[in-house]
Amino acid sequence: MTSYSGGPRPPRVQRIDTPKSPWGDGGGGGGGSDGNGGGGGGSGPRNPWSVPPGGRKPPQRPTALDEFLRKARNAGTGGGGGFGGLPGGANAAALWKIGAGLIVLLWLLLTSIHAIGPQQRGVVTYFGRYAGTLEPGYRPTLPAPIAAVTVVDVKSNRLEDFPESGGENLVLTGDQNIVDLSYSVRWTIANPRDYVFQIANPRDTVRASAESSMREVLANVTLDQALTNGRALIEAQVRERMQRILDDYHSGISVSGVALKQVIPPQRVNEAFKDVTAAQQDAQAARNQAQSYAQQKIALAQGQAGEFDRIYAQYKLAPEVTRKRLYYETMEAVLAKSDKTLVEAPGVMPYLPLDKARRAPEPEAPAGAQP
Repeated sequence: MTSYSGGPRPPRVQRIDTPKSPWGDGGGGGGGSDGNGGGGGGSGPRNPWSVPPGGRKPPQRPTALDEFLRKARNAGTGGGGGFGGLPGGANAAALWKIGAGLIVLLWLLLTSIHAIGPQQRGVVTYFGRYAGTLEPGYRPTLPAPIAAVTVVDVKSNRLEDFPESGGENLVLTGDQNIVDLSYSVRWTIANPRDYVFQIANPRDTVRASAESSMREVLANVTLDQALTNGRALIEAQVRERMQRILDDYHSGISVSGVALKQVIPPQRVNEAFKDVTAAQQDAQAARNQAQSYAQQKIALAQGQAGEFDRIYAQYKLAPEVTRKRLYYETMEAVLAKSDKTLVEAPGVMPYLPLDKARRAPEPEAPAGAQP
């Protein structure tokens, strides 16, 4: 402090307290000189316009809704922008023309150029009327809706199985027997135009014609033919009848082949059918045995007849000699198995062992037995 010794002392300056703010006295170490109040160190409420203790937060990015509302306000008040953020005026008209041109060009490319695969054909129609068939490759046509192209696969073999659900398929044969039949049909597209225009449901048409043809063919064959050696004939006849029906419809379909998978009797009569089959086999075996015996007897009789013819030819040449020879051969054959006694000298009374002649011959001992 400075003291003055001689003169009058200057007036004492009194301290004037700063009036307290409603946001606090700005105490602590954060008091500012701009009148905005202190930081967060005071005891009163913090000034809402002051910088927070952690620093000023970064500004938030506008949301999509805010951006849309801003663009809508600008477009409505003529703020220099077109609808959707596009520039207005002459630039907007030019952009609209370019966009429309691109859309038209894309529409022409997608509806006028058609890619046809190697196994495919394209049936072209102008306003629903047939106009031609496209070959494989990139082929141009008029754009839609003037022209329409239906792509058809003409090389793939389509397979139809009967029955489709895997159950029984009972069919009546020509001899009034019932068989459980399963088969398959392969078909392709021969004429794309007829295939597209002539029939509404090609697959249903093929299945109906196959079932009709199969039942017609089996109605003219027997059960044995269907089970044994008639399968190839049945397949050929069914294919021929199917093709005739489909050609009458102008369907454009070609039947590649018919294959019988299984021909068996129904499950309910399978055991009885096995018994019948076994009886038929036994009857056939007995018939074959009888035929073999008859052939043996016929051959023996024919041999004897031939021998008699030869003897008769010799008899006509020398009757007396042949007669004696036949007599001797016959007597030799008769007396070969009996006891005999020959008496030639006149007046000789030989001893006849009548007891031995009447005695039955003793049975021969078996081979290898000791005497």
